[in-house]
Amino acid sequence: MQVISPLHTMPVYQETSHPFGTIELWPMDLQKDIPVIYKWVTQPYATYWGMTDKSLTAVALEYSNIFNSDHSMALMGKVGGITSFLCEVYDPAYDLIGSHYQVLKGDVGMHLLIGPAEKQIHGFTWAIFSAVMDFLFQNPAHQRVIVEPDTRNEKIHRLNRRAGFVYEKEVQLPHKTAALATCTREHYQLSKKKN
Repeated sequence: MQVISPLHTMPVYQETSHPFGTIELWPMDLQKDIPVIYKWVTQPYATYWGMTDKSLTAVALEYSNIFNSDHSMALMGKVGGITSFLCEVYDPAYDLIGSHYQVLKGDVGMHLLIGPAEKQIHGFTWAIFSAVMDFLFQNPAHQRVIVEPDTRNEKIHRLNRRAGFVYEKEVQLPHKTAALATCTREHYQLSKKKN
């Protein structure tokens, strides 16, 4: 996993040349960000995140565990200076999904949640999704991104396929039926040429 300064004073990624404004990824600040995350994950639109019925304490505990893990991290995303999305990055070898497929050297897992939009902006979600993929692949150790969304989550499946993810199989996890999909660096680069 990428080492992040505990001071949290600098973004770990910036994309400055975007029409929506600068897209940044910042290490999660437990004190500041948990109320925002709680507001997002408990709304009906985030049903596939699996936390709509969780208490603030339960959500805080979940993200404290991620924050203190050596094998995962949570990042808050800003667009034009406004906190707009949450990204979780993890090592699949230490995650439940790792027992359902052959983990390869260079695999990195990703979860992405976009904050609720005040108004729909065409291309906004794709801009965030592609910025996260760019961030992951800027690390030369990352050769393949792994995702395991709920099979019913059609919106994320469309984004995944647009980015070059190949759907491998369905996996029964305790909390969902997941669609295991992988995206190599090469597949992502090919998808960028099409988009």
